[in-house]
Amino acid sequence: MIERNPRAEGNAQRRVVRRNARARGTHGTRGTPAIDPTPAIDPTPAVPAQDDSLMRDCDAATAIADIADRSLHAGVSRFTAGLSPIALADAYLDWAFHLGSLPGKRLQLVEKAVKKSLRLASYLSRHQAQEDLPPCIVPLPQDHRFDGPGWHQPPFDVIYQSFLLTQQWWHNAMTGVRGVTRQHENMVAFMTRQWLDVFSPSNAVATNPEVLARTQQELGLNLVRGARNFIEDWERAAGGRKPVGADAFEVGGNVAVTPGKVVWRNRLIELIQYEPATAQVRPEPVLIVPAWIMKYYILDLSPQNSLVRHLVGRGFTVFMISWRNPGPEDRDLAFDDYRTLGVGAALDAVGAIVPKRKVHGVGYCLGGTLLAIAAAAMARDGDERLATLSFFAAQVDFTEAGELTLFINESQLAFLEDTMWAQGYLDSRQMAGAFQLLRSNDLIWSRVIREYLMGERPPMTDLMTWNADATRMPYRMHAEYLRHLFLENDLAEGRHVAGGRPVAISDLRLPMFVVGTEADHVAPWRSVYKLHLLTEAEITFVLTSGGHNAGIVSEPGHQRRHYRIAMQAADGRYVDPDLWVVDATLKEGSWWPEWTAWLAARSGAPAAPPSIGAPKAGYPAICDAPGTYVRLR
Repeated sequence: MIERNPRAEGNAQRRVVRRNARARGTHGTRGTPAIDPTPAIDPTPAVPAQDDSLMRDCDAATAIADIADRSLHAGVSRFTAGLSPIALADAYLDWAFHLGSLPGKRLQLVEKAVKKSLRLASYLSRHQAQEDLPPCIVPLPQDHRFDGPGWHQPPFDVIYQSFLLTQQWWHNAMTGVRGVTRQHENMVAFMTRQWLDVFSPSNAVATNPEVLARTQQELGLNLVRGARNFIEDWERAAGGRKPVGADAFEVGGNVAVTPGKVVWRNRLIELIQYEPATAQVRPEPVLIVPAWIMKYYILDLSPQNSLVRHLVGRGFTVFMISWRNPGPEDRDLAFDDYRTLGVGAALDAVGAIVPKRKVHGVGYCLGGTLLAIAAAAMARDGDERLATLSFFAAQVDFTEAGELTLFINESQLAFLEDTMWAQGYLDSRQMAGAFQLLRSNDLIWSRVIREYLMGERPPMTDLMTWNADATRMPYRMHAEYLRHLFLENDLAEGRHVAGGRPVAISDLRLPMFVVGTEADHVAPWRSVYKLHLLTEAEITFVLTSGGHNAGIVSEPGHQRRHYRIAMQAADGRYVDPDLWVVDATLKEGSWWPEWTAWLAARSGAPAAPPSIGAPKAGYPAICDAPGTYVRLR
């Protein structure tokens, strides 16, 4: 029973009385009522008290308005590939109004148009007398649309050069306009380039010399095959079926075949422990955290290019997280749930199966970002279960995250959140469309030319099959990821919250092995390199040839592969990325052996391998790898 204090209660009551008196304007002394100067009868007519219910918003009306607005955005997104038309209009209006206020810039554009026209006319006139005349404009190094010899013969040489000059003029018009925000400038330049690429002479039969020659040679049969290919692809896409040729690669059949067992399962992950391939193994296990926007088996493709098989073949005990493909029922999964139910649960299982041993943490793409957050939270809480960290094409600072940032601003994010709200997740096809736009020449138009105009079907590969086996992302988790990491850059700036408290990458002191890829359009290597600025840990940085996926799946023996490598000590000075490229050691071949040697140097002496699972600790062998979650579509 709580003992009452009458004196304290009396004082509290007196304070309330005095506060109410001051509010009424009565300031009499203690024990003496104040004299009220107002007359006994107020001549002003009384105003009836307003009904508070009329002042409050109607809950039903608010809910209906919210549902109507979100539903409208979700419906529009089906026709805009998830892009907000308002965000695009805002960017183009920003550009147009500022350009309209700059007569000098407009005059400069007129001058450029005249000069480009004269340059093309000069080339055309001189080409009549000189056959080996160099072109007046050459494509960018990554543009291979006009590499064929037919493009250097008239009239196709003039056609493609006029297109490139036009494209260059529009780039000049879209950039360098004073007053336009950087993001709006990048957005209008990017979208204008996409529209111009639609009208590239390489995309039409009559203006593509290679397609025209094939059509004449085969009397149009290539176009017949192309039409058949288009109809077949359309039917498969509409029915949600795999692309042509993907049936030749079966998960658990000829891809994802490294032997192992699923030793843990919750609503979000299956944890795979792979069987040892050597008599003795390193005592420290390896835990791989792949991105949740992809199936894990990109790191366990065919036996000859499986990173998992490479690791177990060199004496490492390997665990792999296999993310469950979420559905509408998972809409409320939070980003921090992926840390606790994913990385946290996996570390608990690994610790029970291989007790008293630290773990080599490995994260790929967004899995690397998640691993960095989990490791920072562990460092904050004094959890020392990690031995090293390896990050493959993973970002922790998103200020220069490539052209993906074009689609991330407040307007676009609100539109995308409404799209995900309506269905409970972000559909894999919507996400794939955004990635294809980033490399439209390679992923869209080159395919149109090859498969629909030339009538050719390239052979399906394991990597192409995996790329078509995409996953969904829960509404809440993906919204939090885009807003807090991409838009607000909370992780790099120390505001990201994990477990109710902020985490800081600067708390990480473990040795790190970080890999960036030269042609990465998802996680540009200079963005990956920014980890050097956020921690004082020892970092071994590797820059490898290839793109976001092919640069990581770079097995020994892969032709035309090279990489650069350099190590920055824990107390070393920062080196900017451009100088790093000059000073780093260039080596031919795959970076995989470099990484496994790095892991071995930070591991103990080989010993007998651990058991598969730990039934007594609650981690039995549930089923054979690759498990069940990887098969969910």
